[in-house]
Amino acid sequence: MKVDTMRQIDYYIGVPLCFFGSLFQRLVRLLITSDMKPLKKVLFIELSEMGSAILVDPAMRKLKKETDAELYFAIFKKNTPSLELLGTVPPKNIYTIREHNMFAFVLDTLKFFFWTRKIKIDAVIDLELFSRFTALLAGFSGAKYKIGFHAYYNEGLYRGNFLSHKVSYNPHIHIAKNFIALINSLLTSKEETPYSKTLITDEEIYLTKVNICSQQKKTIIDIVLSCTSEFSTENNKIILINPNASELLIQRRWPQPNYVQLIKMILDKCPCAVVLITGDPGEREEAGRLKENVRNDRCINFAGKVTFAQLPLLYSVSEFMVTNDSGPGHFAAITDMPTFVIFGPETPALYGSLGKTTPIYAGLACSPCVSASNHRKTACRDNVCLQVIKPDQVFATILPNLEKINAERK
Repeated sequence: MKVDTMRQIDYYIGVPLCFFGSLFQRLVRLLITSDMKPLKKVLFIELSEMGSAILVDPAMRKLKKETDAELYFAIFKKNTPSLELLGTVPPKNIYTIREHNMFAFVLDTLKFFFWTRKIKIDAVIDLELFSRFTALLAGFSGAKYKIGFHAYYNEGLYRGNFLSHKVSYNPHIHIAKNFIALINSLLTSKEETPYSKTLITDEEIYLTKVNICSQQKKTIIDIVLSCTSEFSTENNKIILINPNASELLIQRRWPQPNYVQLIKMILDKCPCAVVLITGDPGEREEAGRLKENVRNDRCINFAGKVTFAQLPLLYSVSEFMVTNDSGPGHFAAITDMPTFVIFGPETPALYGSLGKTTPIYAGLACSPCVSASNHRKTACRDNVCLQVIKPDQVFATILPNLEKINAERK
């Protein structure tokens, strides 16, 4: 289904369901009481953002460290590979919802409620900021504890009143810290309004790095060698360009002519560089047009050449990546490869990568224009916030890395 279709369903169907569902839940709480019980099985719900599956990992690891609970996760089927990069949640504990058509979507949703009861989930943590759909999933999951973000007196989307642990979303701290705030609310022994009156330090939002052996690196190098005769491990260095962004927010895309100019500047400055244009198989045609406009044999259309699971391997053999604000910037955070992320409609203060990253951000008066209160839907059709970031500025930011490569080759 298209993103706007899902938003309309979430509004026109979600609002009344949340209202009447909340009334039903209140009645149930009045009639039925249950004792406190230890956490054995905790379910996280985050459906639509692949990058968020990486950003929540510090919170999930903290819960595993502080309790003996077994972790579960609910996510859209197409986004499942992002959970597998770090392996914090076992594959058998991941519930997927198909969203490609309405029948599959409804069927998987109904099956979800039977699944949560079958495995006896104790607590559900709703990671979404604005989705009524996930509020309903959490509310009718059958779990004793329901943890999520609540608007209180702030402007925000109506999501009913299902939560047992209401945490106030803080738009002034990184989203990874907000996720840890949800965990802290579950771990506290006393009731609070709002929950999670705790200090969360930068040290708490670190990511575990993946271990990659030399044989795995060789696998990727062989794929690169099969794509071009312009590359050799002795004479060349790999630089990645990711010009894409998900359909969820296409305003995050830096103009393609800017990427063309930037790639030309990289290849001129660094004679040993080979630029790989990355993307999934569906983005190969667009990457091909970018390569044609660059007109240099050291620029390679690499979209679709590696699987999602092989991305960390590709990052491990590359010098750095320039990318739009999208999933790859977060996926690269589990490796030591530097990234340069171009931001526009969102802010790196809230959604910056947790890895070795440098944000490039104009910070216009209208930015960021998407937030938890507008369903991440902007009225803007002219992303000046990205257009004002010129290739010269990005090149100046990455220049020290290029000079380092040139110095090493001498």
